[in-house]
Amino acid sequence: MNILVTGGAGFIGSNFLNLFVPKYNEYNFINIDNLTYASNLRNLRNIENMSNYIFREIDISNQEELCKVFEQYKPDCIVHFAAESHVDKSIIEPQQFVLTNIIGTFNLLELCRQYWTTFEGKLFHHISTDEVYGSLGKTGLFTENTPYNPSSPYSASKASSDHLVKSYYKTYGLPVKVTNCSNNYGPYQFPEKLIPTIIMNALNGKPLKIYGDGLNVRDWLYVEDHCKAIWTVMEKGAIGETYNVGGNNEWTNKDIVIRICELLAEEIGVETNELQKLIEYIEDRPGHDRRYAIDSSKIMNELGWMPVENFETGLLKTIRWYITNQSWVQHLSSRNI
Repeated sequence: MNILVTGGAGFIGSNFLNLFVPKYNEYNFINIDNLTYASNLRNLRNIENMSNYIFREIDISNQEELCKVFEQYKPDCIVHFAAESHVDKSIIEPQQFVLTNIIGTFNLLELCRQYWTTFEGKLFHHISTDEVYGSLGKTGLFTENTPYNPSSPYSASKASSDHLVKSYYKTYGLPVKVTNCSNNYGPYQFPEKLIPTIIMNALNGKPLKIYGDGLNVRDWLYVEDHCKAIWTVMEKGAIGETYNVGGNNEWTNKDIVIRICELLAEEIGVETNELQKLIEYIEDRPGHDRRYAIDSSKIMNELGWMPVENFETGLLKTIRWYITNQSWVQHLSSRNI
């Protein structure tokens, strides 16, 4: 089987490839990524020389280049991670989110429809986000049947791509599966997201900025648990179905920052208050959803997936990774990012 992974040099995609390329040497993994600021081939050094791994620098919004990939490698399975994903950036520069998340997804779907003469043994697995559902009140959970209500250009572009994928199943019979996940964290996450930003800023004595009152709630999922959920859905999930993947770890942003300070202080041997005094509350961003929380009962009950890490164990692993891999972050700085 030839598995085409889009966005495999990014955060979740690289963790996925690092987990499964060594484990499944009977499969060929073709990684395409256009190496934007949030992608990094250093994430893949452990597998870059493996015989069942191939990398090509391709932008999924470029259909001509995508055609060449389909012609050369004839993929049986698409695992579609590639996306612009930073909400703040989508508010400032929404056009790229439309090009990558909507047009890029459309290009992939069209090529599958064109090149797959039979759908038997084929799969288009689309990775999405809980942000497409909008904001929850103080209670309740997002289920697979929750109506879409995106708040930002990012979540709107992902909602659009979700609808495209599902329409290709309903209209053309394209074999698709969709997963919507909660906030991921873990190794190789680009330091624009909350957890790596707080860790790196605390290590460097920089302000730990929190939007608004800091009481926005997110459900956090360790990235390797997410990757294993994706593989579980690929193997066991039903064609045409959506599966929500969450960590059952609801935390306010304020409490996350405080907990990072506590764990990091212990790891590097300083007083917790030395780090907590760096906390700074700033003006809230536009369209900031108040609360997300995922109901993962479908994937748990039907497919047998369970997260391994709770937030405490996953957060400590993440902190230790960033402490011991500061050269990785310094390399990003050397790229003038």
